[in-house]
Amino acid sequence: MLYYLFDYLHRILDLPGAGVFRYISFRASAATILSLVIAAVFGKKIINLLRNLQIGESIRDLGLDGQMEKKGTPTMGGFIILASLLIPVLLFARLDNVYIVLLIIATLWTCMIGFADDYIKVFKKDKEGLKGKFKVIGQVGLGLIVGLTLYYNDSVVVREYVGNAGEFLDVSKLTTTVPFLKGNEIDYGIIGSFLPYFLAWVPYVFICTFIITAVSNGANITDGIDGLAAGTSAIIGLSIAIFAYLSGNKIFAEYLNIMLIPNSGEIVIFCAAFLGACIGFLWYNAYPAQVFMGDTGSLMLGGVIATMALALRKELLIPVLCGIFLIELVSVMAQVGYFKYQKKKHGIEYAKANRLLLMSPLHHHFQKKGMHEAKIVARFWIIGIILAVICLVTLKLR
Repeated sequence: MLYYLFDYLHRILDLPGAGVFRYISFRASAATILSLVIAAVFGKKIINLLRNLQIGESIRDLGLDGQMEKKGTPTMGGFIILASLLIPVLLFARLDNVYIVLLIIATLWTCMIGFADDYIKVFKKDKEGLKGKFKVIGQVGLGLIVGLTLYYNDSVVVREYVGNAGEFLDVSKLTTTVPFLKGNEIDYGIIGSFLPYFLAWVPYVFICTFIITAVSNGANITDGIDGLAAGTSAIIGLSIAIFAYLSGNKIFAEYLNIMLIPNSGEIVIFCAAFLGACIGFLWYNAYPAQVFMGDTGSLMLGGVIATMALALRKELLIPVLCGIFLIELVSVMAQVGYFKYQKKKHGIEYAKANRLLLMSPLHHHFQKKGMHEAKIVARFWIIGIILAVICLVTLKLR
């Protein structure tokens, strides 16, 4: 909103200094600062409101050190992230940008799914929360919105630098980046070309749905100890902001020989607010946590990260960039699969005594081994930073 106001003041009234809002770097910095301020100022008020409403976390005793001390800690703190994210975006981003609109929808959509899950757990006293099939329906719905928008919207454009022509030329909007390879672009449209024209969009929408579901569930599982999901998401958000800035800038795109995605520079504003919201939430969520984000926050973080990666054609980097989410998700799947295998082969008592991990997800395995959760979180953050650097290296290493 402020962008349009200051654009008017600059163009029509020629007000000195108003033109600074044209610069992405300025608006991104302002969005980060404002999101941090919102989280710091209103975070405590939201926590007190959640406490007064008796929206506390119910803890199942898993035999982990310090676990039962967290009983009653306010949950649904994802609303702190939501407010800290959306208010700066609405103020500083261009709201006519297709990517900003798509990200706002993804934020609200996944937040509603998470809220429904938390509401059932807290107020209906059902520890299972929202049934899995309804979560999947919600995630498929978002996959349809994201996939069809990126497939059909005329504002979504992908350009590739052609040395012989000395300029950027339009390519298929379903072109994506394959990391670590020279000439590293593939076109998802090839898959759809084998289908009738009215079904050509199906493979791409399926890919979008799978990625959104995997990343949002990975973030949800990662949110098991204080500060882990928020800190990891902040690292990922900063990395995506760099990709967005480079992909939306013609000079950098030409220099790095990467795809130019017009209008994607506005995603930097969203990433900046996302970064500030995650760090601001950490003020209250770092060990010992004063609030938990709940599914309201964790599903939202994963859904937003997946949508940003898809918009920037960096979804094939997700296994590396979101490596922490991936290993946490895989650890649960591996634990369950191994247990079922051992149960079928040797019986349930043998399966219980010979688990793959002491406990899943992976962070609980390390807790069972006696490592303090603050140290686990710090080491996971370090690994997340290393993975982020590896992703940035792909800009030149092919």
